[in-house]
Amino acid sequence: MELSNNIAAVVTGGASGLGEGTARLLASRGVKVGIFDMNVERGESVAKDIGGVFARVDVSDEASVDAGFEAVRAANGQERIMVNCAGIGGGMKTASRDRKTGEIRAHDAGFYAKIIGINLIGTFLCLSKSSAGMMSLDPTEPDGERGVIINTASVAAQDGQIGQVAYAASKGGILAMALPIARDLAREGIRCNTILPGFFETPIYEQMKAEVKDNLRAHLQFPTRFGTSQEYAEIVAMMCEQVYINGEYLRADAGARMPPR
Repeated sequence: MELSNNIAAVVTGGASGLGEGTARLLASRGVKVGIFDMNVERGESVAKDIGGVFARVDVSDEASVDAGFEAVRAANGQERIMVNCAGIGGGMKTASRDRKTGEIRAHDAGFYAKIIGINLIGTFLCLSKSSAGMMSLDPTEPDGERGVIINTASVAAQDGQIGQVAYAASKGGILAMALPIARDLAREGIRCNTILPGFFETPIYEQMKAEVKDNLRAHLQFPTRFGTSQEYAEIVAMMCEQVYINGEYLRADAGARMPPR
């Protein structure tokens, strides 16, 4: 997929973090970018800055997703690139014991459903509807490609930590569905790949205490720093441009492998 002003892209979570970095890089290559996010003020600011289009979208709500696509397509046309970066974190053990009172609690079902709804179902809603739109496009030369989908999982899909059962399940689902999606859409010339980021300078990690970040940094091999949204975006660009990469995943984690404790 050649990155140029002849194509459009939609980036979920594009108002901040990895999504913002991706939106900015694609726009710098001439791509017409539509941003989905819940943060209206920040989303509109980023869109204005890059000459893109913003739509307030709750990715876990089908009607909201439909309205978002209608809005950005009205301005940019049908997208050939779909990048899913929207997601939330949060921790809770499968079951836990209060060390002071001895009270035992099971994992909150509503919290689990919320993580799955935004991270996994939200990703699928956006990519499914985007791919249906891509199928209406003429294929490009020389391979007959119509579009590319790039999803954001996490190293937690493979190295889930204590308290990450909901988060790891959501990201593991994103990882697991890449190959069947690639197979589903192969005859239509639409690819699907997944990125598994480790520790990146995003709003989630920026809120952490310095000692927590230092502990995480100790697991990095090289370089011994958190990644940047620019570096993530460059992986997105590579996956867009390299047509032979399909149904695959790439860990971007500076060689980190998290122990169970």
